[in-house]
Amino acid sequence: MIKNLKRAALAAALLAMPFAAPAPAYAQERFPVAVTLPVTAAVHALPLAAEARDGYQRTSFRHWNAGKNPTDGCNTRAEVLLSEAVDPPAVLPGCKLSGGRWWSYYDSKWLTAASALDIDHMVPLAEAWDSGASQWTAKRREAYANDLGAPTSLVAVSAASNRSKADQDPAEWLPPATDVACRYTSEWIATKLRWELTADTVEREALTRLADACPGTTVTYEPAL
Repeated sequence: MIKNLKRAALAAALLAMPFAAPAPAYAQERFPVAVTLPVTAAVHALPLAAEARDGYQRTSFRHWNAGKNPTDGCNTRAEVLLSEAVDPPAVLPGCKLSGGRWWSYYDSKWLTAASALDIDHMVPLAEAWDSGASQWTAKRREAYANDLGAPTSLVAVSAASNRSKADQDPAEWLPPATDVACRYTSEWIATKLRWELTADTVEREALTRLADACPGTTVTYEPAL
């Protein structure tokens, strides 16, 4: 009898407890997971597809926007310069940068004026358009053009080297500093994988040759959300 009463009391207590329903799927946050591959394997992870530049306009990629902190007055360009400065510049009103020192790894040059640097899109906007960005929304193209989520997407380099590169892929252009070819190859592939961009046959053949010459090099990327 006592056992039955205890069981009844326990059952009543369980019924009285609030029921916690599982969180709906849409409420669960997504977090990117970093992937690291040998460079030779990373090349073959790039989807192969023909390129098409029909309809490309640079204005299809809105930049520079207000960056990570819209209230600090610094746009994406300034934020890259601040993050990559070897000797930090002074930040004056309006986010004007004074002084500072930067290393342009494309051509192994020290630069001491922000105006002497360009912010290079590792995979140029036109190349991104050719490789799949033409199918993106305007919002995703803006996110790509202002990608501060990966340190290799935007690179502060000398204006001369950036303009020499223009919109060329590694089959057409490599940094004049030949000792950085492996780094450049890795960062190019990482950017394409991060944004699920494709490579055409000529580009992938060039990347394969470069990867074969870079034993021990890895490619690390986080997929863009």
